[in-house]
Amino acid sequence: MATIETIRPVRAELQMQVAPPLGRPTYVSRLVRTLGSFARWIGRLMDRRRSRLVLLEMTDDQLKDIGITHCDAHREGLRPFWD
Repeated sequence: MATIETIRPVRAELQMQVAPPLGRPTYVSRLVRTLGSFARWIGRLMDRRRSRLVLLEMTDDQLKDIGITHCDAHREGLRPFWD
């Protein structure tokens, strides 16, 4: 087993296992694609919320390193996850 195979993301393995349908997409394949898209969208919203919460926990020195003020971090951290 090559080293690169041991560090491959799990998502890539799952995507490779699903074969694309031949011809016109069936109802089930469209449903699976739609649910997968919805799950990725929810994941992006959760990632955005987590990163905003991290901003609220940063010290003034850490915020200075990334070039934002404490006020900016507080404003961004309190925004809703869908925004």
